[in-house]
Amino acid sequence: MAKTKAQKSQVIEKGAKSLGESSSLIFADFGGTTAQDIRSLRISLREAGSRFEVIKKRLLNIILKNKGLDMDTKSFDGQVGTVFVTGEISDVAGRVFRFSRGKEKFKILGGVDLEKGEKLEADYVTRIGQLPTREVLLGQVMGGLVAPLRAFMWILKERSRKLDEQK
Repeated sequence: MAKTKAQKSQVIEKGAKSLGESSSLIFADFGGTTAQDIRSLRISLREAGSRFEVIKKRLLNIILKNKGLDMDTKSFDGQVGTVFVTGEISDVAGRVFRFSRGKEKFKILGGVDLEKGEKLEADYVTRIGQLPTREVLLGQVMGGLVAPLRAFMWILKERSRKLDEQK
């Protein structure tokens, strides 16, 4: 059923409000994805403080143009869903990437960094999504810092044990 002009203006207002609260956008083709899968994606994104919305491409172009972004979403094939990222893009891109791994019809199309006003290619968003979480990266850094100290302490301990045996 076609939307009335008033309904379309409400969608534009709501989209503009969501855009104002967001730091980045991620676009995805969700055609062929089940409603249950989309629901689980929305729940996962809500936990990260982000939202997945379906806005017609033409209306999305109007929202982006009003924000001063020169991007044509009509160039995307298929149905486009927009993830409004309110926090760090790495966490949300990771959730979207993990969701897309099991779904062959769900594709990441790209994104926009609203703070810099830059378009993000699909490959770039996918690579960000493949990164480990912040906590895992911090653990790896700490492991890298502690490992040499641990090895040094082990050498000192063994050295002192050998000296004790010699006495």
